[in-house]
Amino acid sequence: MTIDTSVTDGNWLSVCETPDGRELEYFVAGSEAGIPIVCHHGTPSTCPALVSWADAAESAGLYLIAYSRPGYGRSTRLRGRDIAHAANDTTYLLDHLGADTFVTAGWSGGGPYAIACGALMPDRCKAAASIAGVGLFGASDLDYLDGMGDENIAEWGAAIDGPEVLHDFLNENYTALQTINGPELAAAFGNLFSEVDRAALTGEFADQLATSMRWALSSGFDGWIDDDLAFVRPWGFELAALAAPVMVWHGLQDNSVPPSHAKWLDRHIRVARLMLEPEHGHVSLVTAHLQTIFTQLADFAC
Repeated sequence: MTIDTSVTDGNWLSVCETPDGRELEYFVAGSEAGIPIVCHHGTPSTCPALVSWADAAESAGLYLIAYSRPGYGRSTRLRGRDIAHAANDTTYLLDHLGADTFVTAGWSGGGPYAIACGALMPDRCKAAASIAGVGLFGASDLDYLDGMGDENIAEWGAAIDGPEVLHDFLNENYTALQTINGPELAAAFGNLFSEVDRAALTGEFADQLATSMRWALSSGFDGWIDDDLAFVRPWGFELAALAAPVMVWHGLQDNSVPPSHAKWLDRHIRVARLMLEPEHGHVSLVTAHLQTIFTQLADFAC
């Protein structure tokens, strides 16, 4: 499947208006006859990062729906949003598209948002997948920063210190990413990427991620700061509320989000199904196993 993303200013994306008057940027791919899958991008990023997921979705019989969270791309900022708010925007988007039940997946920073949909939309969400996703900050049995690369430790530390400190930190670091290209990605993120991730972060896949990041930061870093603040606050729902299956996929060579986060999710989500991949990291996990993940989700929706 080919999606024309040659226009890098976001003009190829669609926009809908939410009931509270915000704009929500999104794209769809595949046949509307397929099972809807709502996909949540990482941090910082936008929905164009997930264009490369379209073929796997189509092969699994899924109708791909991806949107940019508030503050990213053309999606209007929503100050103070928490993780739980993703269920609201997912509801708005599904209603706009005339879709009912769905499955969902989130990569990296998108993981908690996918889990939120499973917890807060029990009548519509049939299954969720957290792919290299983070656990809950402040949990007594999770050392959140242990095992993270230096860049993430610095960023999370700024978020923990509060909005002003985080704003200053991101203000010093985001401009270089506004012009980043695919070949520069691995070097820009330092030791956040293991060797297996660096090997996977090449070609068209890397170019698409870089395009998405440039679009995410083209007008500032509002979405990024709001994501980071949401991650260090309560998520806004209880994991015990989850009834639909949650696949927790993680690579043991992940330097961005340590595998301890996946193990924490597995302990606290009674419907979790943990898949740890010894040979993969934060990026290679997606390039190697996305098709399997989507096929699992499709099976649960039938």
